[in-house]
Amino acid sequence: MSTETASHEPSTGRDRLSVTALDYAVTAGALVLWAIVLWWAWTQGISRAQYGVLFLGAVLSVYVIEEIKESVEKEDYVDLLILVACGAVMVVATVYIYTDFDAFYIRRQGWAPDHEYRLAWLVIAGILYLTWRSYGNVFLALIGGAMLYAMYGYYVPGLFGHSGLDTIHMLQMLITDLAGFYGSLTQLTAAWIAPFLLYAGLLFAFGAFDLILRLAIVSARYIESGVAQTAVLSSAIIGSINGSYAANAGMTGSFTIPTMMDAGLSGRTAAGIEGTASTSGQVLPPVMGASAFVMASMLGIPYWNIIVAGLIPAGILVASILVAVHYTSINEIGEQEMDFQDYFDEEMTRNDKLVQGVRFGVPFAVLLFTLGYLQYTVMTSALYTIVMMVTLGIGMPVVRSGYEVVARSDRPTYVDDVGGLWSSQWWTRGRVRPVLRSVGGRGPIGAVVGVGRSIRRFRPVDTFLDEVRNAVHGFRRGAVILAPIAIILAAVNGVVDLLMTTGVPSRIAIMLMQLSGGILLIAVLFGMGVCIIMGVGMPTVAAYVIVSTLVAPTFVNVFEVPELAAHFMVFYAAVMAGVTPPVAIAVVVASGIAGSNFWRSCGTAITIAAPLFVLPISFIYHPEIVSTAIDPQSMFSGVRILFGAFAIIYGLNYAFGIRRRFAFPLRFGLFWLGAFIMVYPGWMLQLAGIAVFAVVFVGEKYVANGHALPLPSAIER
Repeated sequence: MSTETASHEPSTGRDRLSVTALDYAVTAGALVLWAIVLWWAWTQGISRAQYGVLFLGAVLSVYVIEEIKESVEKEDYVDLLILVACGAVMVVATVYIYTDFDAFYIRRQGWAPDHEYRLAWLVIAGILYLTWRSYGNVFLALIGGAMLYAMYGYYVPGLFGHSGLDTIHMLQMLITDLAGFYGSLTQLTAAWIAPFLLYAGLLFAFGAFDLILRLAIVSARYIESGVAQTAVLSSAIIGSINGSYAANAGMTGSFTIPTMMDAGLSGRTAAGIEGTASTSGQVLPPVMGASAFVMASMLGIPYWNIIVAGLIPAGILVASILVAVHYTSINEIGEQEMDFQDYFDEEMTRNDKLVQGVRFGVPFAVLLFTLGYLQYTVMTSALYTIVMMVTLGIGMPVVRSGYEVVARSDRPTYVDDVGGLWSSQWWTRGRVRPVLRSVGGRGPIGAVVGVGRSIRRFRPVDTFLDEVRNAVHGFRRGAVILAPIAIILAAVNGVVDLLMTTGVPSRIAIMLMQLSGGILLIAVLFGMGVCIIMGVGMPTVAAYVIVSTLVAPTFVNVFEVPELAAHFMVFYAAVMAGVTPPVAIAVVVASGIAGSNFWRSCGTAITIAAPLFVLPISFIYHPEIVSTAIDPQSMFSGVRILFGAFAIIYGLNYAFGIRRRFAFPLRFGLFWLGAFIMVYPGWMLQLAGIAVFAVVFVGEKYVANGHALPLPSAIER
């Protein structure tokens, strides 16, 4: 992958030249890709299906060039030849389908000539190989297994057996009818997800990541467990944008984990905190790891409603994790202070903060205003946000540089004189020439020359060029982030179409009914288990697509759960795969950075993220907390569930000052008490459970202050 290329140095000058040329080719390809995306967002000059074909070909071409660069660096020429073949196939297929689109999409539905079926096999082989390169053997087995299951389902005994699809039918579903790999999910990625990942790339390129870390470190000065909270804040915010908890754990963990370990936290704890933070970030609005867009499309409701529905659950989860991280970190290192100078060379001035606040705040405000108030489409809102981000990302530093021209002028009267140019008195007869003479000495031309010399002296043109380079880097980064997600979503689209055709969702519904005996709670537990398995190692949005298609309909159609609640349940359950052993991919990455034991790190992550394992069940029994309107009822339910989450966190993470034989049953009891409060549908018993938790909490503080417990032998000595 591209993140590893820095460790491979080309051995010859020719190879170095090739790598440089390929590097420029990646950038050029990214710019072409985003030109296509923004052109279509502005004009919609072709149909969405035809645009999806063009988009997939463009994004896969960028990915192939990036991977070819890595192969050249490693001098792996066999891999290079395979990649070149994949790229050639995708380019030929894209041009062929795009130029004869009407025949594919309208005139020849359900039929294709032999050479198109052969081309379809080559496209399938190329996507399988690129999927394997991006996500490994698990996903290759998933896609290949789905294809084999679709063709040879008559060999499968029992409930999941079926009559099988012939090869021609499968090729039509996946390629020639422009469904499958070119289907609705690919088109959604091109229209909605891609612009937001471009926005994410621009944020990183213009320094938003640096700003978030600065804000987190500053806020840590006022929080006792500030070192660990820095990891939670930065990872959760960034993870909500990039759509992959594994990638997020690797990116932010490379900074946050060494920071936590330097402050005294063990590698196990640091890895557990980072893994949990990266995973929890996937459910944060407004992006929700890009799943919010897909959810809105699948449910047929406005995207803004998805944001509103996700606010209360995200608030519960983040608040409980912050408390858990507080308890976990102070158990090991107590109060820590972060020295800003250890992480950054200098603090931001007031002007720096103002510039950065406008630079990043205004585009985000535009996004919220266009989506929430004006009710524009996601695509249009993203387009305006990107335009504003590029404009301010480049313009604000240049404007500041121009301001410094005035502020740093070596002519004391310069600022006042230039200010006079803009005053109403400037236009007064008799005052024009004296002002102009004071600035340049020769009227308007002299004024322009004087200002031009100062501008040249302080080089705002260089600032402009630097920011343009940053913008180009942002376009490139956005394409590099987008490419693997587009690949896996195209592949998942094909898998879902095959499984839907073979009737897998209805078979899963029958299985859950049989296993649960028609009892909703048991069905939810089994359904969550299925979602976790299906979410293993996947990007968030791909995992959501699979579980929402295969599992959610069971709860909607069989158990009559509200549709939004069912989709949020399977979404949160699939995200849990990031911290659930034996895979727990987010913890795998984090523990690798920390050099800690994976299983111990998983244990820490699970105790911190414990409410995440109960919260999906709350959606089923309290659907009002994931409704499209926040009202007193939903807020009251959210507060009750939050106290239940606090009870779980307190029981699992707080360092009780009592003997282990008393602490263990207390932790066990608090966990189940918290789970009861979070799930039980009656508010009176929920309040009773909260009262019990309050008694335990106050009682523990009573003992901690040195007062006698009714069981004196329980106190640690």
